[in-house]
Amino acid sequence: MKKNSYPGKFIVIEGLDGSGQTTQVNLLKDFLIGKGYQLTLTKEPTLESEAGKKIRGILDEKEKIEAAELQKLFAQDRKEHLENTIIPALQKGSFVISDRYFFSSFAYGAADGLDLNKLIKINDDFLLPDLTIILKVSPDVCVSRIKKRGTERTLFEKRDKLAEVWRIYATFPKKFEDVFIIDGEKTIDGVFEEIKKVISLNLLR
Repeated sequence: MKKNSYPGKFIVIEGLDGSGQTTQVNLLKDFLIGKGYQLTLTKEPTLESEAGKKIRGILDEKEKIEAAELQKLFAQDRKEHLENTIIPALQKGSFVISDRYFFSSFAYGAADGLDLNKLIKINDDFLLPDLTIILKVSPDVCVSRIKKRGTERTLFEKRDKLAEVWRIYATFPKKFEDVFIIDGEKTIDGVFEEIKKVISLNLLR
């Protein structure tokens, strides 16, 4: 994987569906803007590419596809995401915060029975984030939060699947550089305080 050599910094927030990563992404955006940083907020899968639009239909269970083919779509969407959004922003010196990135593909794809090393190889030419935070929230809590949202659960928002996804996520700090796990079951403010500590110690020095 390629290290970021651009002036900007690339941050990724990850977690199980229902872990609250989108809430924390928005808090981090406001925090960094308040510090005077230029900021680009984005997420995966995107809805800009044809691959991203197809992925959304598959995750909403409107269409079925083999797990390996789904991961090829994720990789294609990610390639366009990097080329069209992430790298141009980093070149301009912007902080880029992405709500999910290839770590989601690794965790969810492996939980779907695919070989983790092969998934990593598919993404091997892509940019490695400067810092990744994974929110640790139990599958039971995630499912409860998803139900409270009142939205239909997507393909990966099933309790047993989430448990396996988390088992894989938990291995990432030892496999990749600059990956941190934070307790996501604290209050929203409590979680964000932990995120600020990690960001401040590792990127804002």
